[in-house]
Amino acid sequence: MTIVTSYDVESDTWTHHHGETPARQAFRQAVAAIAAKAKETLPECDGRVDSAVKIVLAGDVELLEGGKAKVASQSNGTTQYFVVNGTCECKDFPKAPSGWCKHRIAAGLAKRVTARVRAPLDAPATGQAAPASEPTAVQASPAVPSTPLPEAPASVNCYVTMAGRQCQLTLRDTDETRLLQRLAVVLAQYPITQACTPPPAPPTPVVDGPPPCAIHGTTLKASTKATGTWYCPVKGDDGQYCQTRWPAKASR
Repeated sequence: MTIVTSYDVESDTWTHHHGETPARQAFRQAVAAIAAKAKETLPECDGRVDSAVKIVLAGDVELLEGGKAKVASQSNGTTQYFVVNGTCECKDFPKAPSGWCKHRIAAGLAKRVTARVRAPLDAPATGQAAPASEPTAVQASPAVPSTPLPEAPASVNCYVTMAGRQCQLTLRDTDETRLLQRLAVVLAQYPITQACTPPPAPPTPVVDGPPPCAIHGTTLKASTKATGTWYCPVKGDDGQYCQTRWPAKASR
């Protein structure tokens, strides 16, 4: 028979349970949900996330003051402790993507799980009995703030049209060059639809010769005195020609 130890934050006591209790199952489900989110954020750290889950479930994470965490790591039959505070002293830290070794991930998981455990206790009183606290394998600390899991080092948003609908697509990766290559593949699958270009306007017709006289409607005649000018051949009662000219004379 398995003996499970849980920690009650409200009473600050440890309780031994025989078998898998519903609260313990809820706790494991919470760890699994947060771990799945971590895998989405850091796809290259799947193995490290799995190792971090084992560390948390084994109760090998102790949250300290100031956002620090003491994480136990077993190697060669011995237990070694690392203090995690944005960095880690383990050998994998310099090699891990963005420094997310299993110890840093375990600390992040523990903080998120602890925040879930304390949330019902910190809520204002509603006159109803508080729900039973979830068991946790980490040591709760009221002074430790809830910190989000790490964001992907590189991400990009773009809009594509799928089935006539505009959708927002978010790509995340740990390598910026590879992220841009993935973006190029996506954009190639969804090219921009070129807008229809209206046909060009028909050219303005060119008038062959001068227009007719606006007063008499007669055809203007070319002047023999001023080359390139035209005049109206109609004479008035006074014997003078119509003053219509083309091109029109500038008024003085």
